[in-house]
Amino acid sequence: MKPKLHVAYIVSHYPHKAFGHDGGIGTSVFTLVEKLRKSNVQVSVFVYGQKEEFVIEEENATIYSLSNNKGKYFNFYWNRKKIEKFINKTIVEKKIDIIEAPDWTGITAFMHFEIPLIIRFHGSDAYFCHLDNRKQKRKNFWFEKLAINGAKAFIAPTKFAGEVSKNLFNITGKEIKTIHYGLDLQNFENETPEIFEKDLILYAGTLIRKKGVVELPEIFKKVRQDFPNAKLVLIGGDAPDLKTKSKSTWEVMKTLFSNDDLKNVNYLGKIPYSEIQNHMKKANVCVFPTFAETLGMVTIESMAMQKAVVNSNIGWSQELIVDKEDGFLVHPSDHDLYAERIKEILANNLLAEKIGKSARKHVEEKFDIDKLVLENINFYQNILNQKK
Repeated sequence: MKPKLHVAYIVSHYPHKAFGHDGGIGTSVFTLVEKLRKSNVQVSVFVYGQKEEFVIEEENATIYSLSNNKGKYFNFYWNRKKIEKFINKTIVEKKIDIIEAPDWTGITAFMHFEIPLIIRFHGSDAYFCHLDNRKQKRKNFWFEKLAINGAKAFIAPTKFAGEVSKNLFNITGKEIKTIHYGLDLQNFENETPEIFEKDLILYAGTLIRKKGVVELPEIFKKVRQDFPNAKLVLIGGDAPDLKTKSKSTWEVMKTLFSNDDLKNVNYLGKIPYSEIQNHMKKANVCVFPTFAETLGMVTIESMAMQKAVVNSNIGWSQELIVDKEDGFLVHPSDHDLYAERIKEILANNLLAEKIGKSARKHVEEKFDIDKLVLENINFYQNILNQKK
């Protein structure tokens, strides 16, 4: 059967076996692409910034690995023009109907396509600087604004992310559609949610200040006052800390734990994605005290694994969790309440199981990729119909 639509994606990372795993934008796009190509939609994926150039042909999908321009001057411009030239040639040859790119760094600034460009608000530098209350470099805003201006329409993973981005870039007269990221739920099954390691607290994500990890030492201290056997496991890559200028956020965090608390903290670093689920299954509770997200995939993944979650309560989070029903929402800086919510779960196994069960049901209703893939297809078709 001839594909009914040909969609292309521009990404900097993609968790295909040819590139290795990567979280965030790459994972959400990969999950969508896998469902699109099984829904009789032809897909092309352009992965820029790679060391080698090659093409991978799969059923209903073609993946292009693109290397950077090797010039000495104005590479920010010439690299984009190199990508634009290759993609435009492929658009004609492969009859691509519509193309999507992320907002981060404004990769499509200086590019023009003869087909509609959709930008998905995965989280721009402007967005995160706004949430972090940091000053953004003018050049970064300029790139992102140019890319925004060239888009036909936008997709946001939460209404919050869409509204903030709309205001930051003064978007008028263009549609911003809210479509959540989706999970392939058959890959997130926990057949024994009642089995876990008592008093084990899990954080998964990059160790970076905007994720709220520097709040965890004080929260953990308050938890251990009532649960001295509590353990904290941290999973994720380390990152520099902008505030202290330290090359390692983990080194900053270690100075914030007491010596006694630090004995019960285990930082595993960045581990294979396939292993993270095993640690989720072991957890008594998962914690994500982040200050800046557009949605927060690891929160959804934990909920799908029937885990009780104590999450940030900022903006986007209120679209993920119904507080006290399928998780807890607390501001990361409210250490007392954050610790109290964790202790509520540690003290009551039945509550942990009840919340976990409700969380799974919530994810099935709102974040099932089998449902969300149809929303994406319908949105693309609507944009193409407007063109006609």
